[in-house]
Amino acid sequence: MHRNLILVLLLTTLATLASAQQKPGEAPRPASHPAAAVKPATTSGLPSEEAVNGFLDQMFGYEKPELSWKIQHIKPAPALGLAEVEVRMQGARGPQDVKFYVTQDGKHAIAGDLLPFGAHPFESTRKELEGAAFGPSQGPANAPVTIVDFSDLQCPHCKDAHPILEKLMSENKNVRLIFQSFPLPSHDWAGKAADYADCIGRTSNDAFWKFISSVYSAQNDITAANADEKLTTLADQAGVKGADMAACAVKAETTSRVEKSISLGKSVDVTATPTLFINGRPIPGGPPYEVLQKLVAFAQGQQK
Repeated sequence: MHRNLILVLLLTTLATLASAQQKPGEAPRPASHPAAAVKPATTSGLPSEEAVNGFLDQMFGYEKPELSWKIQHIKPAPALGLAEVEVRMQGARGPQDVKFYVTQDGKHAIAGDLLPFGAHPFESTRKELEGAAFGPSQGPANAPVTIVDFSDLQCPHCKDAHPILEKLMSENKNVRLIFQSFPLPSHDWAGKAADYADCIGRTSNDAFWKFISSVYSAQNDITAANADEKLTTLADQAGVKGADMAACAVKAETTSRVEKSISLGKSVDVTATPTLFINGRPIPGGPPYEVLQKLVAFAQGQQK
């Protein structure tokens, strides 16, 4: 929700901010720090940190000190002529990563996601996930349709999407579903739950699906303080030894695997959960069953 608010603010105030941009040859305009001259771009053609911070200060300075931010990266975007900027916003709802783009001339910012284009716009993502997705799965490995689900076990929207996916899988025997952990930094026990889930998935595929269903069901009862106790009990109930899963969850190997899953999600531009990929086509937010079924049927038709 915080991310959506930020994107709305970026979109609705962009025209005002663009008109206030410093033009070549003009003296710097007053900002929050009028004495500091802001360099619009670096020698690489990317916007400078000073320029990005100045932009963000104009956008969100009115929310200080409750809201703060830190630039995560400024790098060339996949699309020519754009720079990609990722910022971690820290507010009342916790940390949230936000991405936007800046045009090469430094005069405009673009909020939202870049969409692939062409006759087969999702093929490169499909191939990337086909080779790299490694989470627990359901359905035949050679299914014509593969759904990769990037989810967070503390996420209420993921909880809502889970029974929809269960119904889809029960009614479509020729679809493969792969679960990839993507715990959000704003959630205080999601990372721990992902660690448990990774350990359980490597121990028993059947127990994994029982475990995540039970975590979603118990979501409102789990806190950062009682997470180990609750997750250990739920692991026992799923059919594996909870104490062993708890010991596994704190191992560096487990943390590394969860971080690998997060990195995979980021590589295909996952920024929120749940995000599904149907043969590489991104579907954010978990659509209603009827929509999901149509998307799967369409993807199946594309394989003929």
